[in-house]
Amino acid sequence: MAFSKKDTVSMFLGGCREGIKTSFGLLPTLIMLIVAVRMFSASGALDALCNASLPLCKLLGIPQEMLPVAIMRPVSGSGAIATIKQLFDTSGPDSSAGRTASVLMGSSDTILYTLSVYFSHVGAKKTGYAFPASFTVMIFCIAASCVITRYAFMP
Repeated sequence: MAFSKKDTVSMFLGGCREGIKTSFGLLPTLIMLIVAVRMFSASGALDALCNASLPLCKLLGIPQEMLPVAIMRPVSGSGAIATIKQLFDTSGPDSSAGRTASVLMGSSDTILYTLSVYFSHVGAKKTGYAFPASFTVMIFCIAASCVITRYAFMP
């Protein structure tokens, strides 16, 4: 590579130009997603959704303190990090909810952000089964994080 006769500087600069064009193309989608997440949290909808899903979570053995993390994780990575920080401040990182939320953060990804960026970049109008499949995987990640934490940290 070091002794190649190709003009690597021009190739590098061309890649940089293409990367900048891609970044500017994704910027409106990212701004919309950030504003939507902030509105969702500030409006009280997150708290209302947590309260509405509390009976089901108690039945399934999901710690109620980690509900905001489980709800925010598919929507926004930074929103989930903010909610897990709140969880750590109130319950502690070594609590059952803190450990479960940590396993969830490590085993899942932000669905809406990832899919919206990918689909907007390629200009896809129809997403097919991507959203339902992604949310099914997220539900599995929530359940698995509860089970793994329960058995890995049993007293």
